[in-house]
Amino acid sequence: WSMPKSSTNDELLKNSTLYREFWAEREEIVAHKWVLSEKAGTDVGFEEALTDWMLKHRSEWRKRRQVARQNA
Repeated sequence: WSMPKSSTNDELLKNSTLYREFWAEREEIVAHKWVLSEKAGTDVGFEEALTDWMLKHRSEWRKRRQVARQNA
């Protein structure tokens, strides 16, 4: 038995639903960080944007993603 080649691992990872959801969520947080930073006139930082997004937007975002996956 041998480990799959690295490129195979990379491909499996990129094709996983968890990986795709992680990156989609991260993109939402980065966009939210930009909006918050523009409003504040300074970089609010990823952690503040993450916390704010999770508290205010994550639940609805996940619901919309789930509906979109079911309708795909």
